[in-house]
Amino acid sequence: MRLLRGLCSSSASPSSIALPVDTINAMRYPNVLFDLDGTLIDSGTIILASFKHATKTVLRREIPEAELAARVGGSNIYDQMRAIDELQVDELVRVYREHNEPLHDELEAFEGIEHVLARLKGEGRRLGIVTAKRRKTVDLAFAVLPLEPYFDAVVTSDVTESHKPDPAPVLAALELLAAEPSEAAFVGDSPFDVGAGKAAGVFTVAVAWGNIHPVDALAEADVLVETPDQLLDVL
Repeated sequence: MRLLRGLCSSSASPSSIALPVDTINAMRYPNVLFDLDGTLIDSGTIILASFKHATKTVLRREIPEAELAARVGGSNIYDQMRAIDELQVDELVRVYREHNEPLHDELEAFEGIEHVLARLKGEGRRLGIVTAKRRKTVDLAFAVLPLEPYFDAVVTSDVTESHKPDPAPVLAALELLAAEPSEAAFVGDSPFDVGAGKAAGVFTVAVAWGNIHPVDALAEADVLVETPDQLLDVL
């Protein structure tokens, strides 16, 4: 894995960017996929809070935060809860969602993310989201944050039977974008994102700002970036 440090991209405003056709044709990855939680939106705190609430309420015990965080971003919420307690999956999911969904009103995008999306979109790139969330929950985030117009494809846990780190969701997004793996990059904050991207054969970018997974869990990524602006240097 290559670590990018200290690089600074142009600070020109997104609305002022107008690249020549030759530059657009020469762009390294004309299709860029993003994970949602911990990559675009700063949701780690509310996810972990809801996991803690559900497990404490239903199971009457506290599970270490590191153990809960290790499950975030892979598969779907039912599989995540099944790994905690196979006998009370439905109740764990119900209590989690009851606690989690109202918290979406507090969501914020990571600083600098919207500028990056606007820059990539302005360059003519096609963008997609690949997330372990169901569509209904993604729409809660879109209702609060002005991110949806940037994306040409959104693949949620409802779309595929297999989930990250399986490549199926990434491949589904590429199909929606009519793109080949060699033409795409996948940006995410979890080892599940990295695994899915590598298995799908796309350039895989890990981000260090997610506040959910430790950086050393992302070692298999092609490159690790520390700030959103650095995405512009690798994509």
